[in-house]
Amino acid sequence: MARYTGPVCKLCRREGMKLYLKAEKCITKCTIERRPSPPGQQGTGRRRRPTEYALQWREKQKVRRIYGVLEAQFRRHFAEAERRAGSTGESLLQILETRLDNVVYRMGLGGSRAQARQLVRHGHFMVNGRKTNIPSALVKPGDKVAVREGSREIEVIRIAAEGTGQRQIPAWLSFDPATLSARINTLPSRNEIDAQISEQLVVEFYAR
Repeated sequence: MARYTGPVCKLCRREGMKLYLKAEKCITKCTIERRPSPPGQQGTGRRRRPTEYALQWREKQKVRRIYGVLEAQFRRHFAEAERRAGSTGESLLQILETRLDNVVYRMGLGGSRAQARQLVRHGHFMVNGRKTNIPSALVKPGDKVAVREGSREIEVIRIAAEGTGQRQIPAWLSFDPATLSARINTLPSRNEIDAQISEQLVVEFYAR
């Protein structure tokens, strides 16, 4: 399965903001705080104002990097969002938020989406009682996501579970720390998605 394997701190510098791609290290050893300039920038010469297209493309790249989705899959998610009723931009964010890897991250059982994705790939989670190892699997209201019983004592999950009280669980999830499970109450509304994203720019990019 294809995935980005380069230095993730460069991605934060490129977007000019913390994307929290390295869990706790983003808080304790953030590169962007020491080197806020974009990677590859030479000197501090005057730079041209970005075009409308550049702003749209940049925002699309930022959303992809926040959720850890490669281009082809991101296009498929966007096509699905276009087929849904209502706002395409909000539907796109709902699709990204209800990916299994993101739900595990929102449950507080992954320090980053990349870590949550790895836990899912290794088969540590069940959806509605069935083992699922596909990070891009979409959950829907009423579904239950839980750690497999045999995986609850794995060190990374055990440590994450001990710290879930310090993480804010979104209202569209009901998390049970005793069983390390969560139920999807509803699709997240736009004001429940805390990512600093301008989804309309992404819609405009693909509408060109």
